[in-house]
Amino acid sequence: MPKMKIALVPKPGADFELQERDIPQPPAGHVRIRVQACGICLSDHLVKDGLWPGVTYPRSPGHEVAGIIDEVGPGVTNWQKGQRVGVGWHGGHDGTCLQCRRGDFINCVNEKICGITYDGGYAEYMVAPAEAVAQMPESLDPAEAAPLLCAGITTFNALRHSGAGPGDWVAVQGIGGLGHLGVQFASKFGYRVAALSRGKENEPLARKLGASLYIDSASTNAAAELQKLGGAKVILATAPSGKAMSDLVPGLAPHGKLLVVGASGDALQLPTVLMIGGSKTIQGWASGTATDSEDTMRLAELTGVRPMIEKFPLARVNEAYARMISGKAQFRVVLTM
Repeated sequence: MPKMKIALVPKPGADFELQERDIPQPPAGHVRIRVQACGICLSDHLVKDGLWPGVTYPRSPGHEVAGIIDEVGPGVTNWQKGQRVGVGWHGGHDGTCLQCRRGDFINCVNEKICGITYDGGYAEYMVAPAEAVAQMPESLDPAEAAPLLCAGITTFNALRHSGAGPGDWVAVQGIGGLGHLGVQFASKFGYRVAALSRGKENEPLARKLGASLYIDSASTNAAAELQKLGGAKVILATAPSGKAMSDLVPGLAPHGKLLVVGASGDALQLPTVLMIGGSKTIQGWASGTATDSEDTMRLAELTGVRPMIEKFPLARVNEAYARMISGKAQFRVVLTM
């Protein structure tokens, strides 16, 4: 049997182990992907540290997978060998639960998650359900496409469903892995973009990415600055701090929305009267399905939106993961095969 290399978490909290395994055969309804690149996401620590209930070990994480279909399983008719594809967080759905019957696949009660429910992209080959696969545009580099399948789709999909229209003020809190893509997509959607971050050092980058205004939240009251503009129609909250997100709510315009995509361990704390006055809204947003990934990548191809990445070979997976966890990466870490 031909072999492949795969990076596995043998048990919660352990370092990755690089092992050889037989290249798997795709079962019915699945495809095998020869992985070219896989992004390392902060949420991979849920597997690494044993924080996601029900994960079986050893497990290979990775839900920002870009590659080429290498083999199709029985019954798969919509994918062929040689197609360029990706797989994101949403790793499949049952198609029969109430949410699926309503077309709300991201909220399937039996949702599969790539790299959590089954082995993900920290490997030379992986197998995924056919419904989890997204077509990747020919012009996209796999290492740049990979982060679009998590950070990209999350910001793109949240913004396009946010209710903001061209010319509205949209604030992006945080210029990091999510935020640097959020600023780009918001700009391409025709919003007036206010980038919010701590310190002046991120201002040149924020403006280069498409922000028309930069607010240093370390030296000024960001919510008050937003109110000087008439308030933000949407604040896309990407930096994982419940307190920082809560502090921005007074910066919303009437009927404005705080759109939460950054997962934080601390709670949002808000006076109820603040929400009632101006009829403001707080909404969370999960990434999206394979077709949403395709929309994300097509717009990126069309408009030039690209993640800023640092590449590591699979053999240096522990170093790459540590770089991501350090928070010093600019801004997404990608494994290449």
